[in-house]
Parts: sequence; structure tokens; C-alpha cells
Amino acid sequence: MITKFKLPLVGALFAIVSVTLVILGNPGNMGLCVACFLRDTAGALGLHSAAAVQYARPEVIGLVLGTLIVSLITREFAPKGGSAPITRFALGACVMIGALIFLGCPTRMVLRIAGGDLNAIVGLFGFVAGIFGGMFFLNKGFSLKRTYAIAKTDGVALPFMSILLLLALIFFPVFLNFSESGPGAARAPLFIALAAGLVMGGVGFISRLCFVAGIRDSVFFKNFSMLSAFVALLVVALIGNLIFGQFNLGFADQPVAHTDGLWNFLGLGLVGFGSVLLGGCPFRQVILAGSGNSDSVAAVFGMIFGAALAHNLGLASSAAGVSDNGPMGFVIAAVVVLAIAVYNTFFNKKRRESA
Repeated sequence: MITKFKLPLVGALFAIVSVTLVILGNPGNMGLCVACFLRDTAGALGLHSAAAVQYARPEVIGLVLGTLIVSLITREFAPKGGSAPITRFALGACVMIGALIFLGCPTRMVLRIAGGDLNAIVGLFGFVAGIFGGMFFLNKGFSLKRTYAIAKTDGVALPFMSILLLLALIFFPVFLNFSESGPGAARAPLFIALAAGLVMGGVGFISRLCFVAGIRDSVFFKNFSMLSAFVALLVVALIGNLIFGQFNLGFADQPVAHTDGLWNFLGLGLVGFGSVLLGGCPFRQVILAGSGNSDSVAAVFGMIFGAALAHNLGLASSAAGVSDNGPMGFVIAAVVVLAIAVYNTFFNKKRRESA
């Protein structure tokens, strides 16, 4: 019975944690958004100068460390890598550009829907369309190089950096940037946010939770188990938002969101497409990175780089709408993802076979 309801329980826990973090200070409909929090962390490290989105988010640090701890306890910590890390870095950057055009990753998409934001439903259709695009190439043979076992010191590199960042956040904040207004200034208490990340990191590792897999498996394999986690997340977060007065049905006046339907659709479409090629959504990539997968570390670093690019070059959207440079940034990122998909599907088979 417990096994049968494991994934819905994971989704319900995710919702409770997310709604609680918003009540305690996180931005609206942003209890736990990997893309937004990696962007904020990039700003805290001085990688971009957007003053409104700068804070080393303890939730992300917790996700990495929670995954590491649980993978060590369960003896599943198995460092590996070598599967086209530069390609994964590029895909991560493009996924982040798409997410910041939409203003959120798939995690936040569900949380925004649960908060009544109808723009996120438009984004959901784009996300599904992007997954269909990615699956087309997978079915045609898309593949990156196989992974290999790597040294444990390489596997713990990201957790070690996360610990250093946490120490800086607690004891040496002078080395970091902090937003005084905007989404970066809206934050839950540090240790509660860290605890939330630790819990969801461990739970995410055990459950293999992935937003791309939920839709992919249900549509292409008629397996609805992963999707049940997101249905539970949506329902429980919706109930929580209604109880605590955080539900606002409509397109306008949504927290950290814009109403441009085309770019909500296309932004998350790019996220879905790129995430399929990566083998998991941004949340899943962070979890894999914490468990010793250096290829996912490359993808996460790519997302951080993409966040820096998006804000330094004016590609990211805001509540006022899509930026002037956003459409061109989308086109370039989409071309890069499509080129990677085509090359590794139709022109790279001999190299893969000899590897």
C-alpha cells in the first residue's frame, strides 16, 4: 500500500514544503523553483548584476546536500560522467534561457497553476509540445556518449562547493550579493529553507522525481505513476493556497509572471525540449548532480551560466513582459538545441558506436 502511494505522497510533501516556504517569505508561487533559485544564486556570486534577483538560495544548497546524504546512506552514491559534458553544459544554458523567458522551471509551472495563474497553463502546453519534440529525436536514435565511473573526489565536487557557499552565506555574507527589493529579497528563514532543501533532495533522490518523466511516461508509455506525483502536488498546493489566501485565478496580477501567451508557450517549450535531451528536468539534474553525476553537474553549471547570460544580455522576462532581447535569445537557444538534437541523432552514430 505504501509503495502504491509513494509518488503521490512525494508530490503532496513537495506541495506542503512549497506552500510553507511562500508563507514564510519566498516569492509567490515560488516555494521551490530550481531555475529561479539558480538564477538568484548566480546573482549572489556576482555572475550577473540584476539587483532584484541576488540571493544564495539555501534550498538549492539543501537539494544537493540532501541528495548526497541519502545516496551515501543507501549506498547508491556512484560517481560517473564523461557523457558529452560540454554539450550538456550548452543544453543547460539553453534550458535556463527558456525558463527565464517563461519565468520559472517545470516545478514553478505546477506551483503557478496551483496558485491560479492561467499563464502557466499556456506554459504547460508548451512544455508538453517541447517534450514531444525531444521524444521525436529520442525515437530516431538521439544519444550522447555513455557514462563511465569517475573518482569519488570528482563526484563530491558540487556538494563540496555547496558547503563552501553555505558557510559563506552563514558566516561570511560580505562576500555575497543580497537583493534589497524584488524576488531576491523575498526569502524564507535561512535554516528553514535549508531544511526544506535537504528533505526534498533526499526525497527527490529516492523517488527519482522528474517533471519531464511524468509527462513522457504517461503519454508515450502509458505509465502514470510519475504523473501521479504532480497531480498530488497540484491538488495539495491548490488546497494550501486556498486555505492561506494565496490563490488568485486569472492571467493578470500574478506574482513574478507576465501575460504574453506566445512566449510563455515557447519558453517552456524550449525547457521541455532541452530537458528531454538532457535526460531530466532542472530539478532532476540538481538531484543527479548531488549524487555524483558529473554530467549533471555540467548541466547545472550550464544553467547558472545561462542565468548569467539571460540577465547580462537582457534576455530574461519580468513581470512587465518579455524583454526586447528575449525573442532573439530564444531563437539562438532554440537553434543550438535543435542543432544538438539533429547532430546527435543523424550525424554522430559512427562515433557513438565506436565509443
